[in-house]
Amino acid sequence: MEVLAGIVFILMYVVIVSEKIHRTVAAVLGALVMLYAGVLSMDSALHHVDFNTLGLLVGMMVLVGVTSQTGLFDYVAIWAAQKAKAEPRRILIYLGLITAVFSGFLDNVTTVLLMVPVTFSITSKLRLSPMPFLLTQIIASNIGGTATLIGDPPNIMIGSAAPELTFLAFIENLAPIAFLNLFIVIFLMEVLYRKQLKTKPELQQEVLALDARKSLKDRRLLAKSLFVLALTILGFFTHSITHIESSLIALGGGFLLLLLAGGSHHLVEKTMKSVEWATIFFFIGLFIAVGGLVETGVIHDLAVKAIELTGGDVTATSLLVLWLSALVSSVLDNIPFVATMIPLIQSMGQMGVANLDPIWWSLALGACLGGNGTLVGASANLIVAGLAAERGVKITFLRYLWIGFPIMLLTIVLSTVYVYLRYLM
Repeated sequence: MEVLAGIVFILMYVVIVSEKIHRTVAAVLGALVMLYAGVLSMDSALHHVDFNTLGLLVGMMVLVGVTSQTGLFDYVAIWAAQKAKAEPRRILIYLGLITAVFSGFLDNVTTVLLMVPVTFSITSKLRLSPMPFLLTQIIASNIGGTATLIGDPPNIMIGSAAPELTFLAFIENLAPIAFLNLFIVIFLMEVLYRKQLKTKPELQQEVLALDARKSLKDRRLLAKSLFVLALTILGFFTHSITHIESSLIALGGGFLLLLLAGGSHHLVEKTMKSVEWATIFFFIGLFIAVGGLVETGVIHDLAVKAIELTGGDVTATSLLVLWLSALVSSVLDNIPFVATMIPLIQSMGQMGVANLDPIWWSLALGACLGGNGTLVGASANLIVAGLAAERGVKITFLRYLWIGFPIMLLTIVLSTVYVYLRYLM
């Protein structure tokens, strides 16, 4: 059964990476093959599905789905462009910072879906190439998502697997290095694309003349959305006191907002359509497929080999996980990789590795920042490329690689220094 589980998982992974078939179909079919073959039972499969991760994702998607109907995100982008005096270099910096902050609290996929259309609107008015702005937003979304528990799916999965890593713990441990990386990267992007960030004064005046307040479509709903969003984030911050699961906080926030917004059939149906159900089912299939590796002992055997390689030394293990996560996540989607690593790290703990915290933080940093390495490294990258292609702007694999991979290596070098100085000295 161990060999069968390994073969099914590898085939599933290859299909996901090839992108010939949608990753949701590949993950669910991989899980079903393991169930049909008797690799694991239905009861044990359900045991391996992390409903805390799923609940957190659905809750935040509902919250964002309702809030996006208020026009808040359009307003923020226009406001930022005007605060930047419609000066392209400043707009690049401001939109990069906003993307990173939104990614920390909304998740990076949702953020780029909201930011890209507004970016095209602003760059078309200024007759600028959208490429520098899009590349900056891809990179900023992955860096910003690194900073919090809910910013990037790998962090959601890690936080669920290690409940002692609270929402506040993620911010305390990952936000400092995430925002150091962010400021350095935005500065580099501004320098690299300086020659392309020029426009005419009359075009700048057109942007300055826009009324950002007209983007706000429903102010009453906006007030309710901001109230519930603040309440939800407060719930995440106080998790260590209340001990309420993050999924319950997110679901509570999402459905409270639906109730306060009127709870009409039309609103609920429209909001439910904004939930990325393909992503939810992808996670379900993935959790079951990884569960098959756990049940058959594949993960245990890999953990034994990893400990033999590093001698169980926390320093060596942490740095190995950081760089391995970054390099693998730059060429493969980071979600299935993290799903495979989580039980492996848990097994290391059961075998006597005393302090797992540096290893968990290394996994989060490597997986999230590694996603910047190539165009296929993270879901947000592919979504931006898809939205750009719809508007006639082609972000090719190689074009992105020349920018993304060196920047990814730089952020991982900085993260290596950070992890070593903070946890391993």
